[in-house]
Amino acid sequence: MASSSTGAGAAPGPASPTATFTKPAPAPLSLAESFVMGALAACTAVTVTNPFEVVKTRMQLYGELGTKGGYQSPFKVFGETVKHEGVRGIQRGLGPAYVYQILLNGSRLGFYEPFRVGFNRLAGKSKTEVWAIGSLAAGASSGVVGAVLGNPFFLVKARLQAYSPHLDPASARHKYTSTFNGLSTIVKAEGARGLTRGWTAAVLRTAMGSTAQLPAYNLAKSYLSNLKPEDTFTYNPALYLAGKPNSFWTYLASSIFSGLCVCAVMQPADTALTRMYNQPVRIDEKTGRTVGTLYKGPLHCLYLTAKAEGPLAWYKGTTAHLARIAPHTVLTLVMNEAYSRWYLQATRG
Repeated sequence: MASSSTGAGAAPGPASPTATFTKPAPAPLSLAESFVMGALAACTAVTVTNPFEVVKTRMQLYGELGTKGGYQSPFKVFGETVKHEGVRGIQRGLGPAYVYQILLNGSRLGFYEPFRVGFNRLAGKSKTEVWAIGSLAAGASSGVVGAVLGNPFFLVKARLQAYSPHLDPASARHKYTSTFNGLSTIVKAEGARGLTRGWTAAVLRTAMGSTAQLPAYNLAKSYLSNLKPEDTFTYNPALYLAGKPNSFWTYLASSIFSGLCVCAVMQPADTALTRMYNQPVRIDEKTGRTVGTLYKGPLHCLYLTAKAEGPLAWYKGTTAHLARIAPHTVLTLVMNEAYSRWYLQATRG
């Protein structure tokens, strides 16, 4: 009797292949989600760094165009502000600063990637390729969008921070009781057009800062992530972070480098912006519009400042600016990474 092929002595057939399942990568953040994560990160940062912004603003106004006051050290300005105005004084302008950061950094971080991909596509490059020119253009473009949207709130913030009932920076002459009071006062005195005052300087400042911020951050992060011991001929402390793209210390080091770059390129435009926002205005007889009595635009401001005070006056408040921009950039970029990761884990598993 023939034995069955399925009997005990039959040779086993080929093992059936085992199916493997790879967990798909989580879907990237949408434009709206990126906007929200960037805005939350920026608001977290500005809560910590706003006092340095107050000091910087007041330093930039002391001795304006050769008036009394001259240079003031950041430590003196900080100490005098706390002494005479307390915590509320050193946190002046925090309300509009929140709104401005939501609009500026939400736009800058939210629109950067779509702009970058768009510029890559126009140049016939892959959307994943890190193209230096496209990255710079995307940083500037996203920053300009945020600067235009946030200009009214930056205007009110700067004027709130400059005014002091005890100290007297040369051109600090706008007394507002709140963000809404500032906006309504400007509209009553100058019309809705008054809310656009200084927008050209804001665009120049933000474009310069945005051009440097994210590209510098991505450059440093890419360098650290791809660094290998054989790539360096001498001891390099950055090797501690080599090949760790998701390390907090990689985020921190990249953010510090980015902050230094931002401060270096943005300071002159920032000084011009503060002075243009804070200058007195008059009615132009020919057009009927309100115009600044001191400066026609950011370049005119920088020219007059250099003529009256020397080119180094462009860098008034640099110490306070660096004390603000470095931790602000670090906190914004690190918290943006952190919030985005937490959000992806919570919503995408």
